[in-house]
Amino acid sequence: MDFAFFLSTLPEPRILGMDAQTVSEAFFNILNVVALAALLAFLLYRPVRTALQKRTERIQGQLTQAEEELEKATELRQKYEKMMEGAQVEREEILSQARKAAADSSRRLIDDAKSEADSIRERAAQNVDMEWERAENDMRTAIIDVSAVMAEKFVSLAINKETHDRLFEETMSDLEEVKWRD
Repeated sequence: MDFAFFLSTLPEPRILGMDAQTVSEAFFNILNVVALAALLAFLLYRPVRTALQKRTERIQGQLTQAEEELEKATELRQKYEKMMEGAQVEREEILSQARKAAADSSRRLIDDAKSEADSIRERAAQNVDMEWERAENDMRTAIIDVSAVMAEKFVSLAINKETHDRLFEETMSDLEEVKWRD
């Protein structure tokens, strides 16, 4: 193969590999693109711009609304924190009052228990005194009964039939002298 033959088969050299037809087609394509772009810009620029403007306004409104809601939420959080602080203070006051009430109640219960214990002691002392008096009375009665039995035995041994008859006669004569009421 001959190198000269190879060179003869190559097409004629062109600038950037373009011939007149390709350049004219490229020019008309560019002209069509510019005309289409101008037509689309004329037809679509305002609607697209309006749509983008509306979207921007909507987004801006949402951002403003979000900021307002964030401010409200922050205010609510601050109010809630203040309420919680107030509730904490109120809780402490209630607990303090409950402790005082419990201490007062405890003190009252202790005082009541002491007074009841004192009254029980007094009643017990009175019961002891009454039992002591009852025991003394029972003892006296028992002594009297024993004395009567002993006296009866002693008298029955000391008094014979004659002394008994004489005492009976004296008592009857004393009774006859007494005037009875009718």
